[in-house]
Amino acid sequence: MGNIDKRNRLADIPFDYRVNKDGSIYIEYEGKQVKILKGREADKFLKKVKGADDEKGIQLIMAKATGNFKRGNERKN
Repeated sequence: MGNIDKRNRLADIPFDYRVNKDGSIYIEYEGKQVKILKGREADKFLKKVKGADDEKGIQLIMAKATGNFKRGNERKN
């Protein structure tokens, strides 16, 4: 995972997720909702998270699930 997270941002644990009653999954980045997964996509996500080795692996799975929403030039509030 060394080449994937070169700036070591996943160590800060920026991502979080929660599962709703209907099975949909809400992925958040620094407390802001960035992605909703439903149906098969949600099932695949949960399987990957359960199979992850550590917290950094789970963070990487969530980062990949959210896609390329962050480009590095966003301001911090």
